[in-house]
Amino acid sequence: MKKYFKTIYYIFEKDIMLEMKSKEVINSMLIFSLLTVIVFSFIFEPGAEYKIDLVGGILWMAIVFAGILGLNKSMMSEINGGNLNALLLAPVDKSAIFFGKVLSNFTFLIFMEFVTIPIFTVFYNVNIFKYTLLSISVFILGTYGFSVLGTLFSIISVKSRTREVMLPILLLPLMIPVILAAIQSINIFIKGDEISDAFRWIKLIVSFDLVFTFVVYAIFDYIVEE
Repeated sequence: MKKYFKTIYYIFEKDIMLEMKSKEVINSMLIFSLLTVIVFSFIFEPGAEYKIDLVGGILWMAIVFAGILGLNKSMMSEINGGNLNALLLAPVDKSAIFFGKVLSNFTFLIFMEFVTIPIFTVFYNVNIFKYTLLSISVFILGTYGFSVLGTLFSIISVKSRTREVMLPILLLPLMIPVILAAIQSINIFIKGDEISDAFRWIKLIVSFDLVFTFVVYAIFDYIVEE
């Protein structure tokens, strides 16, 4: 077990060090997410009340599509250097390599959100941190679920000629429960509705994360062999 977690850490450390040198993944995600947030802010009239029902969806749309862009770039760097094949040939548990990639992608996404969300709150004049711990948990849990499935499907689709199209086609249908739950939770926080309603959506995200973590752990070796 110690070797398993060491492998996860080494993969994570490698990805972080490479990204610190190139900054390709972070920069591309940040530019896309900020452009999405800023451009959509101009569709609302000043003081429009209906924007409260839409801003949660806009924020998560920015996060998800910026994340897809980042996942493609992250996995392409592994393919171009031949790193992925070398990693999969290493005498370690292949699922540890996968979760190392998940951890690095999760970190990139969290950093992107850390920059994007404050700018989002300024442009849309909303407070999504009225319930601070719950709001943070929604973003962390939703981002983790996105990282697990996104990393899996980016590995599957990266060698395809249509990888830019294939990844969202594979990923988005399965991500609907998490995206919907995250949007509904954020809208509840913004409106100040009953906090008990948010717990139901958070439980859905937690269930999704647990199920797909264990499923991917169980089947990842068979996926990479194919």
